[in-house]
Amino acid sequence: MNQTAIEIASSPSRPVFNAALLVVEKERDIPSDALRKIQSQGIVVDVTDNVDAALQHVEQQQYALAMVDSEVDGQQGMLLLERMRDASPDLPIIITTGTATVRHAVAAMQKGAADYLMKPVGSEAMENCVDHYLNRRVSPAIPGNECHHGSDKPFITASPAVQSILETGRAVAGSQATVLITGESGTGKEVLASYIHQNSGRAALPYVAINCAALPETLMESELFGYEKGAFTGAISRKIGKFEQAGKGTLVLDEISEMPLMLQAKLLRVLQERRIDRIGGMGQVPFSAQVIAISNRDLKALVRSGQMREDLYYRLNVIPLHLPPLRKRPEDIPPLTEHFCRYYSCMYQRPAPEHDAAIRKALQGKRWKGNIRELENTIERAVLMGQWPSLESTKGRLRDLPDNSDAPMDIRPGLSVKAVEEVLIKRTLHEVNDHREQAAKMLGISVRTLRNKLNEYKLRTEQLAKEATP
Repeated sequence: MNQTAIEIASSPSRPVFNAALLVVEKERDIPSDALRKIQSQGIVVDVTDNVDAALQHVEQQQYALAMVDSEVDGQQGMLLLERMRDASPDLPIIITTGTATVRHAVAAMQKGAADYLMKPVGSEAMENCVDHYLNRRVSPAIPGNECHHGSDKPFITASPAVQSILETGRAVAGSQATVLITGESGTGKEVLASYIHQNSGRAALPYVAINCAALPETLMESELFGYEKGAFTGAISRKIGKFEQAGKGTLVLDEISEMPLMLQAKLLRVLQERRIDRIGGMGQVPFSAQVIAISNRDLKALVRSGQMREDLYYRLNVIPLHLPPLRKRPEDIPPLTEHFCRYYSCMYQRPAPEHDAAIRKALQGKRWKGNIRELENTIERAVLMGQWPSLESTKGRLRDLPDNSDAPMDIRPGLSVKAVEEVLIKRTLHEVNDHREQAAKMLGISVRTLRNKLNEYKLRTEQLAKEATP
């Protein structure tokens, strides 16, 4: 079979400049030696035991990380967490507590906590936590928004239909024509957007992606278009929006269907005039980036129901690219299987299970409701367990691996709250075939929080894989 594989190179993470850490502690029991070591790395550390002072700090300065005692100032730490998230949605906040319960951890996660540490916090634990959250950040943008040079995932296909889509993508790459990529969740829409960028002649220029579903409506306009100093309370300096950040590169608007109608009108004008207005600005700023919109919903149906402007839909739909579901391109399953087997075998330093003719037939016979993402998850589990799921001889199809979703989680001494949280999130995603919006609703958290958690798990897994490589 003729296989086409396009490798998308990842860009190196950029260091955080002028990083600052805010510590909000009731008893000031954060290890002083850890604070000194952190400060020696050029990180500014502000410490307070007062809720109002903490909020004032957040409003006046941009922090890279905050650590908040859940019992600070008369046990107002959890309330402070919410208020800090409102004041600075892009700020990772770690909750420290002396009362570790699953209920408390889930409540912290639902309110947007990035992590959860038991007190007393040891020097090593604090240093590792600060190092993890400060070094992993690419830019001071809201987690889940990326500003880099493209995806590190390859686009692999042997499907003539998809190869035709790639050909169209290459033909329009680098132009100012707006591209609309549609398809079910898990079909590779984000990877296709990055592929277009890589073939645009602008690969070295910024690739800025923003997820419209991950942003509160009140913040979306300022994130997209920026604002001037003094435009509103708390605007202590000029903020450059995503359109300006993209420069002459590529701007990706993921889940465009979730953009509120009020902003749709402004986006339409921006796309027509190729100019933006910063909030509070006196003049317009031109931009020349190529805009790529992505959606897993039927935009025509949204137009009919009044949830999307018809004129915006046609403005976005200049170059429509629809990725078919995996069940309609079974010829892609063998090369994708080979790729994921090699990838996870290398990551976990384990041999990939053999996939003979019966396994290949079973893989191609499965409908894959979650598309490529579901196939990838199945292969990752097979590599970890050293075997494929059992085959049903009568139908020749794969059974789902047992995940004991209905069984109570084994909560026992020695099992961290973070581990319980990860199991809960991954089981919920498995239950809904990796539909993130539905999973977030079931977990009682925002899609943005869910995405942050999944990125955290992925980064940790990749780090462990690197450490295990001789």
